[in-house]
Amino acid sequence: MRQGAGILSDQTPLRPMPFSAPHHREFDPPTPLRDAIKCFWWHRRDAQEGMADFEVLPDGYVEIIFTFGSACSLIHDGKWQHLPSPFMMGLLNQPATLRADGRLDILAVRCHPWTVFDLLDLPAHDKEVHVFEHAIAGLQSTLAQHLEAGRIEDAIDRLAAFFIDTPAMDRVLAKAGTAMSETHGTLPVREVAAAAHASVRTLERKFKQSSGHTVKDVSSLMRFEQVRNRLFMSPGVCLAGLAQELGYTDQSHLSREFKRYSGTTPAAFARRLMLARSYKPG
Repeated sequence: MRQGAGILSDQTPLRPMPFSAPHHREFDPPTPLRDAIKCFWWHRRDAQEGMADFEVLPDGYVEIIFTFGSACSLIHDGKWQHLPSPFMMGLLNQPATLRADGRLDILAVRCHPWTVFDLLDLPAHDKEVHVFEHAIAGLQSTLAQHLEAGRIEDAIDRLAAFFIDTPAMDRVLAKAGTAMSETHGTLPVREVAAAAHASVRTLERKFKQSSGHTVKDVSSLMRFEQVRNRLFMSPGVCLAGLAQELGYTDQSHLSREFKRYSGTTPAAFARRLMLARSYKPG
């Protein structure tokens, strides 16, 4: 889970931050899957923590999420709705709030948005949280048994094996995705198309068909994710310098984009992080 983000609103975040903890581990995918899957991850929330909300911040990935133990719910139109396992957490435009009560184990597949629907052989869409019917749900009991026995690596191996025979992905999308990932979403669309050896029109058509989103949609989220991660790691980072580094027009542009996806300004986000980290109970 993203360490620290939930402190901002007395919530614990669902998606993991790029560092490990005793209750969180990330696993590289097998080589044949590395164009399609960023990583597999496991997270455990202990029962003694009681009921807690999970604030899911936007980023540039789509997650296939299995839950075990506590029931997981999503707030929608002011009401809590149960989420079956597995469900899909798509690209978000604003933070989403989920809830669990008691011990919760999560196994997830972090996918690139341009590959996840091909992996599952499902039609692409732009839903933020999606409940879907698929053969992968048949892994639930096997994964649960592995987790109950403490065999996290075996659970991850079984999950990875489900995807191992997935056909190779479209090379235009693979090259475009590599260019976007390596530059953290800072490349203009025309340069992404050039890196993929495709016209802008061809790239946009393929991207929309495969992900349900435009190249610009995903690039903007990738860039927001970089700002968010830098603030987590260094809340006192110079925002003007960060804006220049990540290709924003200026600090105001960065702040507008950050507020668009997080609901708060980067300065306010950083202040709350620093305040939370300085707090000493008792």
